[in-house]
Amino acid sequence: MHAMSVALPKCGGHFIQMEDEISGISVSLGASMSGTKSMTASSGPGISLKVEQIGYSFMAEIPLVIADVMRSGPSTGMPTRVAQGDVNFLRHPIHGDFKAVALAPANLEEAYTETVRAFNLAEMLMTPVFLLMDETVGHMYGKVQIPDLEEVQKMTINRKEFVGDKKDYKPYGVAQDEPAVLNPFFKGYRYHVSGLHHGPIGFPTEDAKIGGDLIDRLFHKIESKQDIINENEEMDLEGAEIIIIAYGSVSLAVKEALKDYNKESKQKVGFFRPKTLWPSPAKRLKEIGDKYEKILVIELNKGQYLEEIERVMQRKVHFFGQANGRTISPKQIIAKLKEL
Repeated sequence: MHAMSVALPKCGGHFIQMEDEISGISVSLGASMSGTKSMTASSGPGISLKVEQIGYSFMAEIPLVIADVMRSGPSTGMPTRVAQGDVNFLRHPIHGDFKAVALAPANLEEAYTETVRAFNLAEMLMTPVFLLMDETVGHMYGKVQIPDLEEVQKMTINRKEFVGDKKDYKPYGVAQDEPAVLNPFFKGYRYHVSGLHHGPIGFPTEDAKIGGDLIDRLFHKIESKQDIINENEEMDLEGAEIIIIAYGSVSLAVKEALKDYNKESKQKVGFFRPKTLWPSPAKRLKEIGDKYEKILVIELNKGQYLEEIERVMQRKVHFFGQANGRTISPKQIIAKLKEL
């Protein structure tokens, strides 16, 4: 954060330190409505404080990137200690019906590239997008190769804008698989922004069909783009007898463990990592569950993503996890593999 506060102004950006988490996300929403790409960040307790505005962002379709650097919980937990305990929380952090998007960077390079992707998805889908990093990724430092600025600019996606007659502008009057088209404030296009169920120009309504269609669209705009949203990493699946599923910093320990294990063991182990946690890569997970008998899920929690994996695969799988504020080591992973 300190580095960003220095770097952003040099690139034409702004870094604002607000008095608390609630005002931080509120200012971010206002900046986004004015056409600026905006983000806010905290850890679990701070995200808990932001949830009312997160709900507003989902309903009003305001693009925003929200970084959650997960630490141990519940409540204050163990500050600066690692966990992946917010996985289920950020699937559904608020009341009501909607579809969330959450990305899980696993290393320094992805902390950069997945932030770019998070902004692109937020602008494309007009929705908040979560960057779900654990504390280990959040505190990493070192040398990393990242795309140059020109390459990033080429891959950048900006939100759509309506350019027709102002009297015809209906930001929420779009197809059922499309996001709202919210022109930035101060450009002369008038519309209402509300957390209430609303019609084509944003004014509140209690009409059952209009309200139902709105909620359906919040689902369909995500579901129809899932092939774009979901990204995974797969390693050594061909011919494997065991498949490990992990994400975030745990994936680094898995890769380190498999360097030696696959050389020495008669059982070949493959690795699957969802880079997009929500919506889950359900189709690919089901294919893996149908093809491979032994599945091992490893998490820094008590099995939050395990629940989704078993739901999709429609069967029980093996699990190893801990929630004690400490990382999972390659030695622990190898020991668990030897039990299978």
